[in-house]
Formats: sequence, C-alpha cells, structure tokens
Amino acid sequence: MQDIEVCLFLGFLDSGKTKFIQETFEDARMDNGQRTLLLVCEEGDEEYRPDRFNVKNVVKVTIEDEKELTRQTLCALTVKHKPERVIIEYNGMWLLDALFEAMPEEWVIVQMMTFFDARGFSSYNKNMRQLVFDKIRMTQLVVFNRFESGLDKTEFHKAVRAISRRPDIVYESCDGKAEYDDIEDEMPFDKNAPVIEVEDRDFAWFFRDVSEKTDDYVGKTVRFKGMAAVPKGSGKGGFVLGRHIMTCCEADTSYEGLVVVNDTIAVGVKTRDWFVVTGKIAVEKHPIYRAKGPVIYAESIARADAPEELVATFY
Repeated sequence: MQDIEVCLFLGFLDSGKTKFIQETFEDARMDNGQRTLLLVCEEGDEEYRPDRFNVKNVVKVTIEDEKELTRQTLCALTVKHKPERVIIEYNGMWLLDALFEAMPEEWVIVQMMTFFDARGFSSYNKNMRQLVFDKIRMTQLVVFNRFESGLDKTEFHKAVRAISRRPDIVYESCDGKAEYDDIEDEMPFDKNAPVIEVEDRDFAWFFRDVSEKTDDYVGKTVRFKGMAAVPKGSGKGGFVLGRHIMTCCEADTSYEGLVVVNDTIAVGVKTRDWFVVTGKIAVEKHPIYRAKGPVIYAESIARADAPEELVATFY
C-alpha cells in the first residue's frame, strides 16, 4: 500500500485558506504531475477558480456536513480518484480528531498550516478557545493574515506559544508583505539565577520548559510549590511534586509534575499535600518515569498552603 501525501490547511472562514491554495495551484512550479484531490470542507466567500490553475490533474470534492466525513467516504474517494496527494481545506468549526478518525491508513499528513484573520483572532481565542487550540497544537506554521500596523505582534506570539512552540509564525499585511516572527520566548523567571524561583502563576511555563529543554536545567537549583503525589513503585524517598495544568480548557486539565528525591530529609509526604521544594536538577532513570527524566534532589522541603489558583495555566 503506497502512502498518499496529505497537506492540511486549517483556519476559520475568511482566514485566507482558499486564497493560499488557489495561488499555490496557479503556480506552475507546483505541478509535479501528481493526481491531486482537493477536499474542501467549507465554502466561504472566496471561490476557487480552476480555470486559472497551472497545476493539472486536480479534482475538487466538497464535504460540508461533518457527518459525511467518514472513513468510508474518504476510502471511496481514494478508490474513485486514485490521488497521489490530497489537499484539505478543513472546516474551522470541526475538531481535528474527526478528520484523524476518518483518514484512510495510507493517507499521511506531511504538511499542516493554520491561517487566522488577525483582526478577529483575539475574539476567536477568547470565545472559541478549544477550536483555536485544536488548530495550533500540531501545526507547523501559523499565518496571521490582514495584520495591520497597529497590532501588537507580542500578544499574537504569546497566544501561539502558550499552545505550542513548534510552529513558525508569519504576519502578513493587507498588501501581501510577509514578516516572520523573531520574538524570543523569554521565561517569566530567571533561568540563570543561583536559585530559579518559580512563582505559583508560572508553574505551567516552568514544567513545559524543563520537560522540553531538560539539558538547560541540569545542575541548576530550583524552588517551586506543588502538590505531592506518591505513586506505587516510587522507591525510597521518591515522590512527584507538581500541579494540575490547563492548556486549552477544563477538559484537557491534567496533573503534571517532576520526581523529587529526599532521602536525607525527614518529611512525611502524602498524596495531595502541598510543599515548597528547593533542590538541584539532574537527569537520570527513575522508577516513576520508567525511563530517564528530570529528577530534583531536594535540599529543603517545607509544607505549604495551596495557591489561590489550584490549576496552573499559560495565561
């Protein structure tokens, strides 16, 4: 069974998806002779102009009802049109899981791009946060179209980075000028301080950073507050200290924490107790991880009150 390459274009209505795909198909350099299935999952004000395509062998199929987005439907399209690649303009109001569950086994996503109208992004992010999160969490590129000169790039940058560090970010003005995001992701704490002090409000950022860039923290001393968990097989003096973190919405809230070892400190640790720990970070195998991971060798542990906000977020 030969893989079929899938390029996925995400975003809400009038975000620029159709325009981008249309311009791509008008570029003769994009014609590699492959049979292409253009799967459109919503019809906006912008319409496709196949008469202007310089990419040949393109078949356009529209699926506007999410109930029709099934594996049976997509397999039937594969048999009928025998595509060598698939271009999908996805409906902004549908969650990606619906597509992933429907995709035939031979369909393989090789490119994912997300488009937003910059002028309405803050409203979408506030009122339809789950859908915005869904369109950013796995994408490779986020494009903010119609980016007017008075808009603050920092706010858009922070909104994307609160979801994922993976995608590149592009700001495209109304005249078509594109500018890549070059804002550095500064942590809300000093990673080079003798003791890295993590405030309660910053735990989500700390946990993500130490998980993704563990080597940056090896040998450094950190202090933070967390809720203890003592799983089975923790080993002598070992437990987890962390917080419940919400990335998108309440439904995706989960407890995340780091292994703490306190062999020489006599503290009775029970699950759901709150502590402030100060300790040095190492990377090693531990029974709790069942693999290598960041381990904090505690220098001091003190009981503490729970923070005002029990759930840590990126906001």
